[in-house]
Order: sequence, then structure tokens, then C-alpha cells
Amino acid sequence: MPTALFAWRRTPPPFLIGGAEVTQQLLAEELAAAGWRTVYLGSHQAPWDQAPQTAQMRTFLDEHNTAYEETQEGLRYRWNGVDCLAVPQQRITSALRDLLPQARPDVVFTSQEGAAGIAARARPAALAAGILHSVSKTGLGVLAGRPHHGLAVSEFVLRQAPPTDGTQLSVLYPPFTPPRPGQHRHERTRAVLMVNPIPAKGANLLHQLIRHMPEQRFTLVEGWWNTAEQFAGYPNVTYVPRVYDMSPLYRSHRFLLVPSTVQDAFPRVIIEAALHRTPSIGSDRGGIPEAIGNAGIVLTAEAGAEEWAEAIRATDHHTLGEQARRRATAFTRPRLPDLERLGIYPAANASST
Repeated sequence: MPTALFAWRRTPPPFLIGGAEVTQQLLAEELAAAGWRTVYLGSHQAPWDQAPQTAQMRTFLDEHNTAYEETQEGLRYRWNGVDCLAVPQQRITSALRDLLPQARPDVVFTSQEGAAGIAARARPAALAAGILHSVSKTGLGVLAGRPHHGLAVSEFVLRQAPPTDGTQLSVLYPPFTPPRPGQHRHERTRAVLMVNPIPAKGANLLHQLIRHMPEQRFTLVEGWWNTAEQFAGYPNVTYVPRVYDMSPLYRSHRFLLVPSTVQDAFPRVIIEAALHRTPSIGSDRGGIPEAIGNAGIVLTAEAGAEEWAEAIRATDHHTLGEQARRRATAFTRPRLPDLERLGIYPAANASST
């Protein structure tokens, strides 16, 4: 049985902040479902401010009838076949040092904050794979640890990743799960949807668009932080706190708006919405056009509120939604064949007993 170890400084599954957390959780669960022993090391403290999250984690696990063991070393539990361990930030390195000889992983996946140190420590003991979730310093930083593989989540990220001695750079698109049977049957409103309405994701343009289209309903979903107060004065806006399951929101809206001003890597929300027949209107920044493909509307980063409003009014969301669904379905295929193509899966199979 091959063994995979996911090790990073963010929370283990199923505690979600953004796309990186979802991508790695789904990949870990796919490996576990395929018979791999899968271990996930993370922290119950946020790496950016050390904020404790143990209480919220315990509450969530209790609500989902998931047993856990809490000791001075950390919080242990099992989620969808994945053995999870959450430790304090200062114990990540020592926990990894203990896990490598104990679990004897065939491959170690790591990413984001502090991933270069994790990759460097894992490299002598296992195949080290760094997942490149973005083109930011945080996203590409793992390459400084010289992992054997640098797995870019899109062609855009691959083009931005610096060549690194000893590291094979490749694209591994994020995994996605298809909607459950019957989920498409839902009344669709005329409202449009945006997730994570913060400045980097296009909040300034969004304010202009909301004022420009008083007849149009907008649903905004909390993302990295709560911006509800900034939109409280608009009668045509509904602000929704962060939710675990976005499916009902995706399938009840006409369009997803992705007006990012930053170089997004490959926004998961575009594919997730498309799987529910909700096409996207997005800016041409980073990997957004790659995610939308020919099944949505891409506007230039310089486009103003009037051009966005015209796209919303003029586009046939029924036809485009079905095109988006067909295109997005290709992203729900298993990722194990991709790991096999890259030489990661056979290496694990060959070295395990």
C-alpha cells in the first residue's frame, strides 16, 4: 500500500479558507479512496497570525460526529479516510521529523507558507511534490526547497514558475467533484453571484456595477474576510456568510462574476459554478481565461461597469451554462492517472509493500 503525506502550515481537512485547502483535501481523499494510506499534517494555528482555531475545529468535528483525540501534541482525527494531525505552528517541523520515519511516505505533498523548508526536509526521505497554487511569493516559494516535482494548478502558473534545478515542473489541474444526482433541479433566480468580494478580487468594480445596475440583484459570499459592512447600504445586495457547501448558491444564480484585479492562478469557483450550469463572466487576469475557456465571457482588465453590465444583460445564460457544464465535467476525472503520467504514482507503487 503506497503512503502519501500532506504536510503544510495551514489547517488539515476539512477546514476551508480558500481554493488551496479544497484542492488538497480532494486530492488527499482521492488517494485514500484509491487505497493509499493518506496522512495529513497541518496546524490548528493560522500561519499568518498564529490565531488559535482548536475550538472551532472541535465544534465542527462534534457537529459531524467525528471522533478526535486531543493531547499536548495536537488534535488527531480521521476524515473521509484521511488520518489528520493538527499541531501548534512551532511543532510542525518536529512533527514532520517524527512522521517521516514512522509513516515512511512514498510521496510528500506540500505548499504555501513555509513549504520550502518542508520540501527540503522531506526530499531525502521521499518523493517531494510542491503544489503551486498561485504565482505569489507564497505560492511559488516551495520551489526554493527543490522538491522533485512542482505541480502547477494551471498552464498560466506553469509559465510563471521559475525553472529550478532538480525539480520537474508540470501541470496538475485541481480535482473537482461532480454534483450529486438531482442537484441540477433548482429554481434559478435572476441574481448574479460573486465570491470573496475584496479589493484584490474586484470589489471596487463591483461597487460601481451595483450602483450602475440598481435593478439587478447581487449575491455576495464572504471569502477571506467579512466585508458585509461595505455593502450594507445597497438595497440590491444580499451578503452571505462563508458557507461550506456552495452548491445551492451556484445552481440558483444566472452568472458568477470574477472581476479579479490580481493574477489568479485557476479560480476553483469558475469550474464549481460551471458544474451547476452557471457560466462565469471574468476579467482577463492570470488563469481566469484558462478556467473559463470558450464557455463564458472574458472582459479586459480595463473594462468598466458599463461593459460588465452589458455582458450581464446580453448574455444567454441558458446556452452558455450548458456549454460551461460540458467543459467543466472534464475536470471531474480522477487525478491518479495524471500522477501516474508524471511518474509519482508508479514510484509510490513500486516502493511500497
